Amino acid sequence: MIPFLHLGPLTIPTFGLMVAVAMLVAFAVLRRDLPRWGLPIEPETLVGLPATLGIVGAKFYHVLESPRDLIAHPMSELFSQFGFAWFGGLIAGIATFAFLARRYQIAFLTLCDVASPAAALGYGIGRIGCLLSGDGDYGIPTSLPWGMSFPNGLVPTTERVHPTPLYEFAAAVIIFMILRRLGLKWFASWINQQTADLEAAPALGATRKSGSLFALFLMLSGISRFLVEFIRVNPKVFLGLTNAQIASVACVLLGVALFFVRRSG
Repeated sequence: MIPFLHLGPLTIPTFGLMVAVAMLVAFAVLRRDLPRWGLPIEPETLVGLPATLGIVGAKFYHVLESPRDLIAHPMSELFSQFGFAWFGGLIAGIATFAFLARRYQIAFLTLCDVASPAAALGYGIGRIGCLLSGDGDYGIPTSLPWGMSFPNGLVPTTERVHPTPLYEFAAAVIIFMILRRLGLKWFASWINQQTADLEAAPALGATRKSGSLFALFLMLSGISRFLVEFIRVNPKVFLGLTNAQIASVACVLLGVALFFVRRSG
């Protein structure tokens, strides 16, 4: 693998490079989708701030999963170039969306709906950065023909292991396609309903069914991460589950509850 690209005096971490690519792709998706909704927010704002704070949240969540390591080596743990937790990034991203929704007077759940396809695709592209850097996000040893070793990774291994970042990338692309297709299909009904619900919708874009697409994003992303954790190298912490699996279960349950509440409203 290639943890770093060396261009003359510049050293570029491949993980950071792929995060930048993910942000650009998410920006391209939102630049196409936002005009349909007529929301008064720029795509660069909707991508840049949540992505940046999401990275910070992912780092903090990861280091808090191992408090002993954090106490023993606080600087190296906080500023290492690997070790990011998906659930921490999700929490920070959602909190940032709540701030932006209030700032621009947009219904929070509608804003989450609009951004969900781009978020799914961006997450998948970010996982390619994990693969390139070999940061320890790979899986358990395997004899399957597509198994990979990471002798030069940030967390090296000479064993052939499951390339779980590729699995997550594939799942993210499928989730993106599902959300994008359903988003376009549901969009017309949401616009019609917004007219009917105008008196009960003080924030721009609010309808009784706002949040349905976001709920589906939570469910599909949570299921994907829960399943891939079975072949990841993360330690089991409770009932044979990893921290990520426990967070994924919470994510799925939240998505299910939100979906049925909003669709039955």
